[in-house]
Amino acid sequence: MITYAYLMTDKPTVLFVCIHNAGRSQMAAGYMRELSGGAVEVRSGGSEPGDQINPMAIEVMAEEGIDISQAIPQLMTTEQVRDSDVVITMGCGDVCPIFPGKRYEDWELVDPKDKSADEVRPIRDDIKSRIEKLLAELIPAKA
Repeated sequence: MITYAYLMTDKPTVLFVCIHNAGRSQMAAGYMRELSGGAVEVRSGGSEPGDQINPMAIEVMAEEGIDISQAIPQLMTTEQVRDSDVVITMGCGDVCPIFPGKRYEDWELVDPKDKSADEVRPIRDDIKSRIEKLLAELIPAKA
């Protein structure tokens, strides 16, 4: 049990939160899982989860070789926030519980809901660049 607790502190945990947990947060979680190679514990949730992942988000992420089609929108919980090192909100920061000592960021991103693939690609690309920056801060390159 002690070993398990020790291992958890070795791996940063990031929670991505958007309203429906169907687009932005799922794309961010997909990128973080892929680009971190498992070095980051990734969670996502929504303040009002939708009933399915945005089909355009699935499509544009597949173009990047990342499959988010099996993800299921979930309700963000207080426990998820408490147990995460970094909490990234995307349009619903005011509903996220605040715990001392956590790193919070609010990424202002357009909601991809009801948008075409051409409109979602720039959102995806913005998320990717933010994930790359966050990942470089969480896991500095070994010199």
